[in-house]
Amino acid sequence: MLFNSVNFLIFFPVVVLAYFIIPKKFRYVWLLVASYYFYMSWFPKWAVLLLFSTAVTYMSGLLLEWIKHRPWEERRRVRWKKLCVLGSFGANLAVLALFKYSNFLIDNVNSLLELLHMEALDISFGLALPVGISFYTFQALSYTMDVYRDEIYAEKNFLKYALFVSFFPQLVAGPIERSKNLLKQINTEHSFCEESVKEGLLLMLWGYFLKMVVADRISVFVDCVYGDYQKFGGWFLILASVLFAFQIYCDFAGDSVIAMGAARVMGFRLMDNFDCPYFSRSVSEFWRRWHISLSSWFKDYLYIPLGGNRKGKLRQYVNIMIVFAVSGLWHGADWTYIIWGTLNGAFQVLGALTGKLRSAAKVKLGLNTSSFGHKAAQTLITFCLVDFAWIFFRAQTFADAAGVIKSMVTVRNPWIFLDGTLYEAGLDCRNFWLMVICIGILLAADWFKYRGIQLRKVLMRQELWFRWCVYIGGILFVLMFGIWGSAYSAGSFIYFQF
Repeated sequence: MLFNSVNFLIFFPVVVLAYFIIPKKFRYVWLLVASYYFYMSWFPKWAVLLLFSTAVTYMSGLLLEWIKHRPWEERRRVRWKKLCVLGSFGANLAVLALFKYSNFLIDNVNSLLELLHMEALDISFGLALPVGISFYTFQALSYTMDVYRDEIYAEKNFLKYALFVSFFPQLVAGPIERSKNLLKQINTEHSFCEESVKEGLLLMLWGYFLKMVVADRISVFVDCVYGDYQKFGGWFLILASVLFAFQIYCDFAGDSVIAMGAARVMGFRLMDNFDCPYFSRSVSEFWRRWHISLSSWFKDYLYIPLGGNRKGKLRQYVNIMIVFAVSGLWHGADWTYIIWGTLNGAFQVLGALTGKLRSAAKVKLGLNTSSFGHKAAQTLITFCLVDFAWIFFRAQTFADAAGVIKSMVTVRNPWIFLDGTLYEAGLDCRNFWLMVICIGILLAADWFKYRGIQLRKVLMRQELWFRWCVYIGGILFVLMFGIWGSAYSAGSFIYFQF
């Protein structure tokens, strides 16, 4: 059930209405039932995997709590705790690997066997990738680690823990919540709050704008150009690559904001997954602002356990590369994703290695690092680096990515901006410039947020008539300019495939 589907627009009000009607002590049960119904609307059998991950991590939490209170010597206690964590991680990652990476592994083994002139393996699992498996698996595993580190107590109520893993607003595409935040809220009673409902609905409206008006409109142009990059070369591809950066941002941020809004209506606060990432002045800053829940997950549960920056510069750089290679693999079972992740890691390592040299050059040249021009140049360079890496994320294969980059460099056709051929790549003139205006609205909103101005709070302080003009105008704008099509089929969110 997609957020931008008619089914969800019926499902959500029913869930919220029943949630506030039924007694508070039974509300978590209702949300658990609704969450499993939401997930099973894709493919009912996938709920078995969700339940498996839930049961394994729930039992691991109880076992860890039990081990902590055994009258054993410390060394024995630590050993058994580590074995418990290993079992939880092993079982969950084995399921994830089976469904997500088995065919990728077989294809690569067969490629190696072909190079060695050996017979290929005649194996194919043919398993469909369950929606959101990477998200809820990582969320469940973070619970195991939090109990292991004594940051929380193990949850005794299985149904409440099951709701933590399956909470429908953020189940299939995040944000990847921590037990210290969401599980604590599940154990708290929520009353109807008009301010929370208004804030939540405003967030949802903004999310639908990002997804249906901006991201889905951009995707028409990007899909057309990347789908036939031999025909649409040069500046078509340069523009499409720049636009894809905004497409994936609006698509994923739109999903996250809708999730935040849906949860807020019911009194829950989910973490903000994006914080003006394209205003970043370095790639490392970009990754502190982009997909924050995943970046912080890798930092807390992979980068720091690997040693972080505590074991010297060389080890720190190796750890960064490992984390970003794994992040790429998390996003998809293909070498293009691994290259994308590795490039982002390499940009950060190179930035750290050249830091002193760049600082010395700035002093030598007498540059004013606090000037608007200098900051704008840093932001532009960062965007170009990040956008270059996005090419590998968007391309279907490495060969396609190489072809796209080659065409960008070799094909010179700047006249497309003047002779009207720009409007032959899926979007007519009207829709193209509407897309540009909407991207401008996005950047303006992000700029206010970057400057610490929360437009939602500013709006909610205005007079009633003005607020309702904005509400109705926003709804009508999404209805009028959202990508619906003559035979509407809700466009899937990009990150649902992960």
